[in-house]
Amino acid sequence: MSTRKNVLYNVAYRVFSVFLPLVTAPYLSRVVGTEGVGLYSYAWNISHVFVLVGMLGLESYGVRAIARVKDDQTALRRTFSEIWLMQLLVAGMALLAWLIYVFAIAGQEKTIALHLTMMSVSCLVNLDWCLMGLDQFKPIALKNTAVKLLAAAAVFIFVRGPQDLWIYGFAWSLATLAGCVSCWTGLRGKLRPVPVRIKAALAHLKPCAVLFVSVLAISIFRSMDKVMVGALSTMAQNGYYENAEKIIFCLSGFITAIGTVMLPKVSAMFKRGETERVRTHLDASMQLVMCMVCALAFGVAAVANDFAPLFFGQDFAYSGVLMVPLAFTLIGMGFANVVRTQWILPQGKDHIFVTSVVAGAVINLILNALLIPRFGAAGAIVGTLAAEFTLPVVHWICLRRELPHRRLLRHTLIYATLGLMMLLTVRLTDALLPLEGWLALVVQALVGAAVYAGLCLILWIKTNNRAVLRLIPGFKK
Repeated sequence: MSTRKNVLYNVAYRVFSVFLPLVTAPYLSRVVGTEGVGLYSYAWNISHVFVLVGMLGLESYGVRAIARVKDDQTALRRTFSEIWLMQLLVAGMALLAWLIYVFAIAGQEKTIALHLTMMSVSCLVNLDWCLMGLDQFKPIALKNTAVKLLAAAAVFIFVRGPQDLWIYGFAWSLATLAGCVSCWTGLRGKLRPVPVRIKAALAHLKPCAVLFVSVLAISIFRSMDKVMVGALSTMAQNGYYENAEKIIFCLSGFITAIGTVMLPKVSAMFKRGETERVRTHLDASMQLVMCMVCALAFGVAAVANDFAPLFFGQDFAYSGVLMVPLAFTLIGMGFANVVRTQWILPQGKDHIFVTSVVAGAVINLILNALLIPRFGAAGAIVGTLAAEFTLPVVHWICLRRELPHRRLLRHTLIYATLGLMMLLTVRLTDALLPLEGWLALVVQALVGAAVYAGLCLILWIKTNNRAVLRLIPGFKK
């Protein structure tokens, strides 16, 4: 399957998998309130940490390992079997630890946590890393979308009040497990396991564990933010943060999707010695990603204060205030993701990745501990911003002699300038037009999209920039 089709399938799946909970969010916010949203967020993010332990960095290591041997059937079967056996051992221990937490440690979140157990069970059967390494993104997208649609329907049918919050967790937990199992059919006829020794399987543990350090660090300044807000402030503050972050996380799916598709492709290119071709891809990808994330970041910042009370309800108006600064984390995410998935990980320079995310996690934890007790969710926003921009800074320092960071930064500044012009235009439109509610929001969005698209088109024509256009599905050379 072509890179463009893989990007389309993966973008659709990544965004849709977050978009569906976003669809249910306005209903859930009104039915269970700020305390209920905060409590669910607290339980889910603790569960997510155990899921990360169960998968142990396989979304990076497994994809890369499979991509490197996919043209050799013997090596492919052996590598797959070894990694999966290691996964079963690690995920089994993570599941046991989760059950101990639920029954011996959990407090007010215990009921919800118990119904999230299938998320940990899914780690035993999650073979998405193998499908992605084989460039098989279609079955992941289609099958997971189907089960998540059913989960969303269940939420609207069965969740009627705060006492039904466990149903919400159960529905999404079951959808996660069902999605993993359904994707097995994508490997039918393409790959079969072979007998391997435990020692050979455990040989993958160390390189996986190295990447897991970075995965865990990322979770600290993403998932653990909400755990810390819930623990150090109030569940209501956590509810505000949860809904603000939910919008940003949905939009970040575009970034993750592009990086996920490019990782196996670039890994194979490096193996063939096509370093200059990788540089060309990286430059074009950076332009495309920066164009996209600057539009999203400045666009969200322009409409957040109007959007949040309309979408989540008036009780969540403060989520809009939080969304304004949080939107700009998309720029740091985008820059770091391109460099990580198209240069660092394909070459096996995992130490750079680990160093960057550990640095970001440490900064985030320190700022959270200092600011959340006093400022609540707003303190977590400061920590998240600092953490997300720490990653590209560390990449810059470590790769300053390998990559043209000034050129990559120039792409960022150009599109950020266009985004700022769009933001000012949207704000001016809001001030001049006597519109309110959803109509005002739709007009602002249309004006912003038109202005940004027009400015980008002028830029590309003036600079004769065909590198970005070649990456856009449907563009003909």
